[in-house]
Amino acid sequence: MKIRFAKAAFRQLSRLERHIQKRITEKLDYYCSQDEPLNFAERLTDHRFGEWRFRIGEYRVLFDVEADEIVVLAVGHRREIYR
Repeated sequence: MKIRFAKAAFRQLSRLERHIQKRITEKLDYYCSQDEPLNFAERLTDHRFGEWRFRIGEYRVLFDVEADEIVVLAVGHRREIYR
């Protein structure tokens, strides 16, 4: 699968500290290199934020799946991401 960032999600990621950015991007690359990346994800109950989420430490990556592409909608700390 490929990863595509929405403009807002890319902006959110770029505002994080460098070591956190690196951790998130490496983990996303790992998930997408697997046969079934959705095995690592959880389905969200409130679809305003997207269909799925990855948990990467204290950070969350909210995304939708379109064809063979993961579209990242939001990236943020778990305290702030669902607001």
